[in-house]
Amino acid sequence: MTKRMIFFDIDGTLLDHDKQIPPSTRDSIRRLQEAGHDVAIATGRAPSGFEDVRRELNIDTYVSLNGQYVVYKGKPVYQNPISLDQLQKLTELAASHDHPLIYAGSEQMRMSVPQHVHIDSTWGELKMTIPAYDPEYYLNEPIYQVVLFCTEEEEEMYIRQFQDQIDFVRWGDVGTDALPSGGSKAEGIKRLITALGVQAEDVVAFGDYLNDVEMLGYVGHGVAMGNAPDIVKKAARYVTRAVDEDGIQHGLQMLGLLDGKPELKPIS
Repeated sequence: MTKRMIFFDIDGTLLDHDKQIPPSTRDSIRRLQEAGHDVAIATGRAPSGFEDVRRELNIDTYVSLNGQYVVYKGKPVYQNPISLDQLQKLTELAASHDHPLIYAGSEQMRMSVPQHVHIDSTWGELKMTIPAYDPEYYLNEPIYQVVLFCTEEEEEMYIRQFQDQIDFVRWGDVGTDALPSGGSKAEGIKRLITALGVQAEDVVAFGDYLNDVEMLGYVGHGVAMGNAPDIVKKAARYVTRAVDEDGIQHGLQMLGLLDGKPELKPIS
């Protein structure tokens, strides 16, 4: 069996809607590792936001912050921070419209405001600890991604202002990720596998949302979760079951990476 490098998104892919790892997923990851495959995470989260997942699944390779901070076996191999000039402009524009920000570094995340209802609601849904308040955090640490809290309509103003400088990837009704132009999970994966000498056709990726679209199209075997929207499914080569219907296990069986009867077929 060909050795594969396999990337998994977190929310809606490794974690179900209750932010738990399904038993079948946990068992599948263990079996992949025992078979000698390289198992990795590809997420929009900062490293501090998924330490528990890494420990539980014994994974030390990851593409984090939507591809801007990449680690292989515990060691950073690619870092792509937002320029200080762009951070300053984004901070000023957001403050003038009462839009809170969360600055994401490689180790910590900090808020631009002491408290905001949008942060309380969205971070609560993700079951993540709300970051501390430090409006000058971006001045002292490399920032790889900024979480901007605004509606989709309000986001258009930022897209116009930062055209060709910052990309915005929406993940919720009031949440969007701001990252360096051209940055993505796909780019982070490309940087990693190039350094390792791995070919894209030997790479598998599972994902479920908009920030997974480029990744699923880039790798040789992109698998969309059954709970993904249609735009994500269309970008993938395969579609498996939903996360809470043993979707990871079924997708891996479909690809022949786990024993079991494949029940799904590639998209034609």
